[in-house]
Amino acid sequence: MTRAITLRTPEALAEHGLADRGRLAKLQQVADRYAVAITPTIMDLIDPDDPFDPIARQFLPSEAELDSTPLERPDPIGDEVHSPVEGLVHRYPDRVLLKVTHTCAVYCRFCFRREMVGPQGEGTLSSTALDQAMSYIAERPDIWEVILTGGDPLVLSPRRLRDLMERLARIDHVKVVRLHTRGPVVNPDSVTDALVEALRASGKATWIALHANHPRELTPAARQACARLIEGGMAMVSQTVLLRGVNDDLETLGALMRAFVETRIKPYYLHQGDLAPGTAHFRTSIAEGQALMRSLRGAYSGLCQPGYVLDIPDGHGKVPVGPNYLVGGQVEDPAGRLHAYPASV
Repeated sequence: MTRAITLRTPEALAEHGLADRGRLAKLQQVADRYAVAITPTIMDLIDPDDPFDPIARQFLPSEAELDSTPLERPDPIGDEVHSPVEGLVHRYPDRVLLKVTHTCAVYCRFCFRREMVGPQGEGTLSSTALDQAMSYIAERPDIWEVILTGGDPLVLSPRRLRDLMERLARIDHVKVVRLHTRGPVVNPDSVTDALVEALRASGKATWIALHANHPRELTPAARQACARLIEGGMAMVSQTVLLRGVNDDLETLGALMRAFVETRIKPYYLHQGDLAPGTAHFRTSIAEGQALMRSLRGAYSGLCQPGYVLDIPDGHGKVPVGPNYLVGGQVEDPAGRLHAYPASV
């Protein structure tokens, strides 16, 4: 049984022992609405004998995705509200998202853009739309950072990425280019010397935000791929989504943050799950997330502390959601003890 291909259908999952044939009709309903793709790297990480495997939970389709709640919405963080031209989101004054492609190497079952990505999604930005987006950026000197996202920009060829970076390099007021990706984790062999070279932009700082949610994702191959990026001049930070049944316990989350730091990746964001359709089974409460962050602060190095954030629905922005250590004029320590501290010193 070959593992050299990406699996894209419930039938292919069944052929590789990753889905029960008795569930195929329901899983096909899921796949008809939300894209499925599992790379050979992820296949090798899944334990098919563990019904609660945290890797499988992230990537294998589930009938639970057919159930939506009234609070869920197709565009949960309000990209469209802040999209002045196709492919661009300008929510904050000094930075924009440039959604160059809506294709990914894998499709997360909790994706907040799940209505936009995949073969049935919005595709790759046309040359005309890209020109308009670049013109928008060039005409606004307040834009200091451009974030390449989608989709996953690292599915593009080194040639396409080099062209993007060269065009951004010609915009003097853009100083930082950030790329959001799962690439080094889900397809580490794709991080070639040619790709690393393509990501360099003269006069710009290139940052890579790596999305991973479980310590098993940081395999030796993934760590080597990250090392190639870092040693090629990129800085790296992490993005993690707080997911029930994946990383919503202290031991797992702490091990993940340590794995990032060991790989020279600074933990950056721990996202509260967004209100994307069919994802309620993944979401924890904010109170659970705050308690977990409080425990993480007490037990793990300061290097291992991400910011716990929530994207306010309908485009109102990203905010930190605690926990708060100021309680009625006192300060709470990591063990939960309260201490007096003067209001002004």
